[in-house]
Amino acid sequence: MSRSRPMRAGPEPCPCGHADYAACCGRFHRGEALPPNAEALMRSRYSAYVKGLVDWLRQTWHATTCPDDLAPERETRWLGLTVKAHAQQDDTHAIVEFVARYKVGGRAWRLHERSRFVFEPRAAGETPRWLYVDGEMPGQDQG
Repeated sequence: MSRSRPMRAGPEPCPCGHADYAACCGRFHRGEALPPNAEALMRSRYSAYVKGLVDWLRQTWHATTCPDDLAPERETRWLGLTVKAHAQQDDTHAIVEFVARYKVGGRAWRLHERSRFVFEPRAAGETPRWLYVDGEMPGQDQG
């Protein structure tokens, strides 16, 4: 009796919750397109965390705030993303509020963040793009 490979049920779902991965965040991760707005960038960054794509996280993090020690979070199991709001402040600034659910060591957590994004020009001949700057946790004192 020969063994056959299991058949896939269909396209791989995108971790961000939209469409299938290839047509959603996968096209950004493969370099086929740039996210058209801050929400699409944030979704692609969440998917990159799920898939351990540190290079994409670095490429989309503003140089002034990107940590030097960025590494895959192998102990983290990402469970889902909910976008609560996307506000375009002007042509080059936006805020995306989201909740990401995850588990570490069997314990469930929620990351609720209001992230700031900036649309920046690049070197001559390169397409401008959205970049993640930083975020704050709503409801927490900002010291």
